[in-house]
Amino acid sequence: MTSSIRRHLLTDQAADLLRSRIASGEWEVGAKLPGETTLAAELGVGRSTVREAVRMLAGLGMVESRQGAGVFLHRSTPRQDWDRVLRTEEIRHVVEVRHTVEIEAARLAAARRDEADVAALRQALHARSAASGTGAAAFVDADIALHRAVVVAAHNPVLTELFETFVPRLREALLDLTAALDLRVGSEPEADAHRLLVEAIADGDAEEAVTSCGFAAREYLLTSGG
Repeated sequence: MTSSIRRHLLTDQAADLLRSRIASGEWEVGAKLPGETTLAAELGVGRSTVREAVRMLAGLGMVESRQGAGVFLHRSTPRQDWDRVLRTEEIRHVVEVRHTVEIEAARLAAARRDEADVAALRQALHARSAASGTGAAAFVDADIALHRAVVVAAHNPVLTELFETFVPRLREALLDLTAALDLRVGSEPEADAHRLLVEAIADGDAEEAVTSCGFAAREYLLTSGG
């Protein structure tokens, strides 16, 4: 594991050094980069590390390898959409974890909820609806509050602790999702699914609760490219 981490760090460092040299204008667009042996000596790393670093730059659209000819500089800066692609992929992973946690919470909540839980769920549902159109941050907070009420209604302290630990990352991801994909919150996304989720839990219908929760989660996954 240590050697694997070290290898990745060296690759990242080598790629950063190459990007710095490219940004400084050391090579013009269209120019051929030095060979692996030369770059390895200049960067103080092995040839395999140089090879992986060049592959990273190729993924960024900055260099291209030509069979039998070498590696050539294609552009001096990464493709403009690359950071967005990486961020969107990360968001999708976070949403997948949310899906996993909340599906189980919905199932348990339908079996274990009490009157106080149902009242809290309905209040949170109303607050989510009221937050529609008030801005991304307010709506995301209200949406998370509703799902927190579902998790609390499951009456599993470990699950609740897991969810609370995850909330900061989830909030960041959902805000990034609205920004990265230019989503608009005013239409109150997945309103029907969330209403059905709350009613299913109130009715003690675990199957319907799981189905409704799953539908809402799938909407997020589809929106984030999953």
